Amino acid sequence: MNRTHAFLNRRAPAAWLCGLLALALSACQGLPTRTGCPSAQDMSPDMLHGTWTVQITGEPLGTLTLGPHPEHTGSLRGEWVTATASKPRRVVADLDDGEFTLEETHDGQRIAATWLGNLPQAACGRQIQGQRTTAGQDTRPFVLTRQP
Repeated sequence: MNRTHAFLNRRAPAAWLCGLLALALSACQGLPTRTGCPSAQDMSPDMLHGTWTVQITGEPLGTLTLGPHPEHTGSLRGEWVTATASKPRRVVADLDDGEFTLEETHDGQRIAATWLGNLPQAACGRQIQGQRTTAGQDTRPFVLTRQP
């Protein structure tokens, strides 16, 4: 009996831990699970509001700020700032069925460049990748990354 009692005393902490673990796991079953990232088609323009880092091949980093367009519901408006530009460039953008389109102007009158991109699924809406084409037809890849 002495031997059995000693065996049970050594096993008691392990049994207690197993019971506690089982209780904790059963409690987690009632919690909602993460459903993953929204698909590009499920993203809405308001999910793009905020500040983004702009990387264009061969150009210095910039900052893009997007918010709601005051005149066109569901569209975006903002500005793109770089260290080399004399003033911020104004932009308007749309997100339609996962396709991102942005038009850039330097003078407020003419389109200086068009950006066409998409939202990679793995980036969870925190990145946009595509091509920027200037009015002179120079095309370069771009990556927009949401700032925290």
